[in-house]
Amino acid sequence: MALEINIDGQSVNVELLGKDGNMHKISIDGRVYDVDLVMVEQGIFSILYKNKSYNVELTPGKDPKTYFINTLYNSFDVKILDAEAKYLSSRKQDDLGDENVISSPMPGKVVKILVKKGDKVKAGDTVIIISAMKMESEYKVKKDRVIKDVKVKEGDTIDGNQPLVIIE
Repeated sequence: MALEINIDGQSVNVELLGKDGNMHKISIDGRVYDVDLVMVEQGIFSILYKNKSYNVELTPGKDPKTYFINTLYNSFDVKILDAEAKYLSSRKQDDLGDENVISSPMPGKVVKILVKKGDKVKAGDTVIIISAMKMESEYKVKKDRVIKDVKVKEGDTIDGNQPLVIIE
């Protein structure tokens, strides 16, 4: 299972390639590491790599899938950016931000379009429903707007961040 992990603002791809007891084969941005990894107590890990020992303390952050990592000399803010985290993050943000585009953060399928070009919508109105990760999500406007264009139709398969509805 591959994950995108953001460490102090820098994204890396991490994948567990295999595990045999405490031995873990991990790929980080394509480089493979064989490490001996043991959780010595809740949230504290001992890592052996090339005969060097590293102790790491992992504490949960305020938001889901965020952590604070302490080592002997450094501390890091870490966020796991899997599909669920990207989805939750996008739902927290204003559905429009500075742009006038409604999109889904992940691939899915258009279930229902509730507007057409030229429609006037009020704050809180649902404009499109997308099915992704076995759940349906309603995308709403937060301000009164006018629909400028609908870029998809019901039943379409969509990519993540693909423009779906353009609004003024």
